[in-house]
Amino acid sequence: MFPALKQPVYQAFGLTIQSELPLPELQPSPHNRPADIAVLYADLSDMWSAHSDGRKSYHCSPHRIMFRVPGLAVFAVEDGTSIRISPEEAIYEDHEDKLRLYVLGTCMGAALLQRRILPLHGSAVVIGQQAYAFVGHSGHGKSTLASALLQRGCHLLSDDVIAVKLGDQDKPYAMPAYPQQKLWQESLDVFGLSSDEYRPLFDRETKYAVPVASRFTNEALPLAGVFELVKAHASEVSIRPVNKLERLPLLHRHTYRNMFLEGSGLTKWHFDVTARMAAHLDMHQLVRPAEALTVQQLTELVLRTVGETSMMLDI
Repeated sequence: MFPALKQPVYQAFGLTIQSELPLPELQPSPHNRPADIAVLYADLSDMWSAHSDGRKSYHCSPHRIMFRVPGLAVFAVEDGTSIRISPEEAIYEDHEDKLRLYVLGTCMGAALLQRRILPLHGSAVVIGQQAYAFVGHSGHGKSTLASALLQRGCHLLSDDVIAVKLGDQDKPYAMPAYPQQKLWQESLDVFGLSSDEYRPLFDRETKYAVPVASRFTNEALPLAGVFELVKAHASEVSIRPVNKLERLPLLHRHTYRNMFLEGSGLTKWHFDVTARMAAHLDMHQLVRPAEALTVQQLTELVLRTVGETSMMLDI
């Protein structure tokens, strides 16, 4: 915990975050208590030189995860309570945009792991008062499907990083992140949205930050299910239940920044928490054609599977 300073204090992932780097994507914290995580600028050049072997862009130990983004900064995440940033050059506005992406992405994923909170790579959407996680590799349509569900009246809990905590009797809960999605130009086109209205994500010129404040739920909710999105050489969309033997590998595969687990001494913890979690989840694999535009069919399939037929279109 850190004493209150002059820096703004935000809330995300069920935590309070005090930051020297402005984080306008996040909501201000309503709590008058010490922050859970402090984001600070620091000189990490000597520390990085001491730990880097020149072969990997990251270094892990039980109390610290460090990584370097060439030309931008070295980052250090320690004990789930501090994120230190060591910029490699003078900070300008566009550099702050880049730094924010790594602070809210890789750094936050590392901090969640250190706090024994499971970060999944995907989007979490509220359907019928419960949360559902949509996981998959980059470009498989997680955020696009989430956006389609929001248009049907669902609400967003998280985009990109989903923080999952175990509650009473090991029941998993998805924690709210912040009211923003990251959508590719192709996704904007699907929904008839103009990219002129949104901020591009620095050098990813065709990916945009899309605010969704009116469709955001700011409370932790039970995580009822996980849908894995998979692209395949198929002619139509399909869905199948994930069997018990596939569940733990699926959750490991889609744990955000899972390469940090072994060096951080978290492999046993991860196995234990995902095993306990999986026992409470409905898990399905959604298969979509690699080329065809199928987001509406996927949306119907998801709503039918979870029993929310009132949100389905009459098609």
